[in-house]
Amino acid sequence: MTEVTLTVNGTEVTLDVEPRLTLVDALRHRLGLTGSHVGCEHGVCGACTVLVDGAAARSCLMFCVQAAGTEVTTVEALGEVDDLHPLQEAFRRHHGLQCGFCTPGFLMSSYDLLRDGSVDEAHLREELSGVLCRCTGYAGIVDAVREVAASHPDGLPDPKALGRPILVRGGGVPAGEAAALEQSAERAAATPSAGVGAVDLAVPDGEPNETVDVVTEIDAPPEETWELVQDFPKMSRLLPGVDLSRELGDDRYEGEARIHLGPMRLTFAGAAQVLKRDTSARSLRAIAAGRDISGGGVRADLLISAEPRDGGGTRVRAQAKLYLSGRAAQFGRSLAGDVSRQLFAQFGQGVEQALKTGEVAEPTQLRGGALAWSLVRARLASLVRRIRS
Repeated sequence: MTEVTLTVNGTEVTLDVEPRLTLVDALRHRLGLTGSHVGCEHGVCGACTVLVDGAAARSCLMFCVQAAGTEVTTVEALGEVDDLHPLQEAFRRHHGLQCGFCTPGFLMSSYDLLRDGSVDEAHLREELSGVLCRCTGYAGIVDAVREVAASHPDGLPDPKALGRPILVRGGGVPAGEAAALEQSAERAAATPSAGVGAVDLAVPDGEPNETVDVVTEIDAPPEETWELVQDFPKMSRLLPGVDLSRELGDDRYEGEARIHLGPMRLTFAGAAQVLKRDTSARSLRAIAAGRDISGGGVRADLLISAEPRDGGGTRVRAQAKLYLSGRAAQFGRSLAGDVSRQLFAQFGQGVEQALKTGEVAEPTQLRGGALAWSLVRARLASLVRRIRS
């Protein structure tokens, strides 16, 4: 570990960090400044742009140790909800944002461009192309920056929210998880394992980011379905991209999970624990969790059941409360819910196939292309239903 002291948004902070920790991860996970977004992690998209000693810099390409002794300014310093910076006001007025993911990068890049006064429009367009936007077409963004340039020919006002206290968090744990990790540390230590030791299996508190409820109807009888569902190692292998089949004892399991969806490629060290099996109700409740190398993660409070279907067969029902942090949270609530629904739909189909063949195949991978297409079809079907109603 290396001790690093730097000034962030006007406040001096000291961190103990691994030399490999990037500046953006230090800002987000150690200081709770989540306005700087992690996108491509290759310095291409610009969503992570901050000011380092007054100049725009890609914080995903800098190590935190490289920022020692510098002054770092993030989008949080520009203004506050009730007192926006002129640049923020202009973006709002010209609707220079839609999904908002790229907006912090545009704001900080624009601030750097405009701090010395107005700029030529052609030069402005060329410079702003260094931040990628997939929503707005750039027109509103360019209009907003041009307006600010004209309104402040002698240079932009300073950021309005400098000098606020910053809480330094330990160990790179995302905000909100430190208390739960502390509560579960004793239990995790009782079962030594590299995978479980890095994953929090405490029952989450508070409201989930998203709730999922998926039902798949199959022809197999409930009794046979329950025999498969209650065998957690076998059942987990039917979830695309998931393999939690390594048994640790005490109904705890570990493995890994991979989710590839377009540019988002997440690999988690995974763990799970079965909390309850209810044979009479043919239901199983478990906590499953995963954490990636950046410290981001997902926890799911799962309830899987095999309910009798009218006229014969079984309704395989998968319910999940999802708790997201770090890079996983960048999916957004809606997309995370859609991904999970499609995953559980494929799980139900896998259960039926396994019962027909009598074999549980090797863990399958979650196919990004097929999943993305199924999401599009689901969204289109939902739109058609709303139009018809």
